[in-house]
Amino acid sequence: MQSLQEKASQWSGVDSADAFAIDTTNLFQKLGLQTFINLSTNFYNRVYDDEEEWFRSIFASSKKEEAIQNQYEFFVQRMGGPPLYSQRKGHPALIGRHRPFPVTHQAAERWLHHMQKALESSPDIDDDSKTKMMNFFRHTAFFLVAGDELKNQNQQVLCKHAGSKPDAV
Repeated sequence: MQSLQEKASQWSGVDSADAFAIDTTNLFQKLGLQTFINLSTNFYNRVYDDEEEWFRSIFASSKKEEAIQNQYEFFVQRMGGPPLYSQRKGHPALIGRHRPFPVTHQAAERWLHHMQKALESSPDIDDDSKTKMMNFFRHTAFFLVAGDELKNQNQQVLCKHAGSKPDAV
């Protein structure tokens, strides 16, 4: 059985070494807080304006300002900065935090489309950092897809057994 990381590498086309190349440079020190705020704001403006209703509906229960803050704080923390996200929300636990949402292959690709566009329009991020970040984002998106599929498999097993009750004694 493949691990979630192995599935993420296979589905994303990004091997683990490239996905975690973000750890070889402190991107927070290199880029600064405002760059992450700008990236997340740009990204979520695109998400909330997406022409696809099915995709926008994934984010309908979230306030845009909170989504922006959650994302940039996570990025800052993951890319070498202070633990802003954990201080406010606890452990990131990405799969658990994304559990309520349909994290499908299609949704991951749409998310990545908007992140790629946001990165492309970020003049404060150099090309090498953009590549490292996009590899990390792509691998992580498909890590979440693998986690969602595992969740769905577990629910099917539970549902299959939920209807069978032991005989009364």
